[in-house]
Amino acid sequence: MIRIREQQASLGPHLALIAVQILFGTWPIFGKFVLRSISPVSLVACRLTGAALAFVLLQRRPTPLLKMPAKDIALLVLCSMMGVVGNQLLFVKGLSLTTVINSTLLSTTIPVFALFVSILFRYDQLSPRRLFGIALAGLGVVYLVNPARADLSTQTTVGNLLIVSNSLLYAAYIVISKDLFERYGALNVITWIFLVGSVITIPLGVYSLRQENINAIGASVWLAIAFIIIFPTVGAYYLNAWALTKAPPSTVAVYIYLQPLIAFGLAPIFLGEEWSWRTIVAAILIFAGVAVVTKRGRSRAVQEISEHPDALAH
Repeated sequence: MIRIREQQASLGPHLALIAVQILFGTWPIFGKFVLRSISPVSLVACRLTGAALAFVLLQRRPTPLLKMPAKDIALLVLCSMMGVVGNQLLFVKGLSLTTVINSTLLSTTIPVFALFVSILFRYDQLSPRRLFGIALAGLGVVYLVNPARADLSTQTTVGNLLIVSNSLLYAAYIVISKDLFERYGALNVITWIFLVGSVITIPLGVYSLRQENINAIGASVWLAIAFIIIFPTVGAYYLNAWALTKAPPSTVAVYIYLQPLIAFGLAPIFLGEEWSWRTIVAAILIFAGVAVVTKRGRSRAVQEISEHPDALAH
């Protein structure tokens, strides 16, 4: 009986992490579906506001914001602008202009960008192996974006560039938010980051929703929005935070890379998207670059990626 309980206890975090990656992997699928009916700004405002309210209920007693030092409040606002508001607007707008497969693939460069930013802030040191990995992943991004065809009329090119910009911005957020998470707790900081982000996006969302034909938005779209708020946002964050208390960050890091596989598998089924040789070659280069950077890496940036609840599902 004791052995069975021990096995269940050791299995629990792995099941939770699998569930987390499945939930995060469905976010671009449902997001792409919703974007057929409403604008990116409206979707971002709904997601951030709904998630903020849910996190307040989960947290119950968040650390009072005004009890934080002024510099921490300023850093929290900056993190919210980079990691939630700017990141979400860039990602969702980019998602509306490119494919789910492209957006998910490009998002896997976040660990490489995080290492790059961490090196700039002198948290990490550049080594030949890491430099090679960054160059390899960068080559894959450039190949997928295809600068030779960079044309404002080519929607996927613009969307791909927005996703790359989003990944760089989010990577910078991960690096600068580390201190806040350590001192105030992950769930507490996430709650305030979403609250601040929702305050900023609510006026934009109200204006955007007024431009929408609300009556023409079907029940399936509202259900999809509710799904995005409850499962890929609140549910996945919460399960991942619990799993981090039971499993080492290195284990979490391994599961993170299930997300692209899930999205790659679901996108052709639900959205009719197709793989191309350019996507396959870019995927090989990007995954190889990320593997080289993260292999046996004890860098601060790589550890932060593995500890972050939404490292790839931002």
